[in-house]
Amino acid sequence: MKVSELRDKDASALQQELLERRKEQFNLRMQQASGQLGRPDQLGKVRRDIARIKTVINEKQRSSEAS
Repeated sequence: MKVSELRDKDASALQQELLERRKEQFNLRMQQASGQLGRPDQLGKVRRDIARIKTVINEKQRSSEAS
């Protein structure tokens, strides 16, 4: 997911996206623990997506506080 796509979304959509990514991360961790994870790189991609989403949320909060 690109940062430019995330910046176009509003706060509620970002929160929803964050929730979905965290659920996906949980499922991937469970697959990894049981030895069924086919592509280990997916876990890293989801983790980075979560970080991007959190970064954009914080940017939006700081810009609204500064205004």
